[in-house]
Amino acid sequence: MPVSFVHLRLHSEFSLVDGLVRIKPLVKAVAGAGMPAVAVTDQSNMCSLVKFYKAAQGAGIKPICGADIWLASREADGPLSRLTLLVMDATGYRNLTELVSRGWTEGQRNEQIIIEREWLKAAAGGLIALSGKEGEIGQALFNGDADAAQALLGEWQAVFPTRFYLEVQRTNRAGDEEFLHAAVALGERCGVPLVATNDVRFL
Repeated sequence: MPVSFVHLRLHSEFSLVDGLVRIKPLVKAVAGAGMPAVAVTDQSNMCSLVKFYKAAQGAGIKPICGADIWLASREADGPLSRLTLLVMDATGYRNLTELVSRGWTEGQRNEQIIIEREWLKAAAGGLIALSGKEGEIGQALFNGDADAAQALLGEWQAVFPTRFYLEVQRTNRAGDEEFLHAAVALGERCGVPLVATNDVRFL
C-alpha cells in the first residue's frame, strides 16, 4: 500500500531568491500526485497566502500555511538558526502574521529578517514548529553537544507542548544522514516525534 506524503517545507517564488515554485503549477502537481495537502513555508513572508489558499481549495487540496524564519540566538553574537512554523488554527494564523510583520518592522539586520526568541515564545499559540538540520538543536548535535541539544529541545517543548517536531531530510546534502541518526536518537531519548520533509525550491 502506498505511503501518503505531504510536503511541509516548500518555498515558492514569493521567497524571491530562495524559491522558484509557482503556485498554480504547484497545486496542479500536488493534485496529480494524489497528495491530500501541501504547505507553503516561504522565507520570512506570507505573501503567497491568498493566491495559494484559493488555488489549493479550488483543486480540493488542503492548504497548510506557514513560514520559514530565522531565529535569533540566545547569545548576542551567536549564530542564527532556522525554524519552520505551520499554522494550526485562526490563533496560529494571527500569531504568525504578527511575528512575520514584527520581523520586518523590528528585526531587520544585515539584510535578514530575524525573529527574537521572546517574540516567538509569546506568540506560539496555534503554531506547530519543525526544527531540522539548520535549527539550533541541529547545530548543537553537529557540534557534538548532546546535552545542549537536549536542553534546547526541552526549552522548545515547553513553548510548543505536543507541537514541536524534529525535522529530518534525505536530500543528498552534506550532513543529512549524520543529523538524521542523531535526531532519531535524541527523539527516542526525549519522546519527541520526527517528521520527514523535502526542502523544496523547484517544482
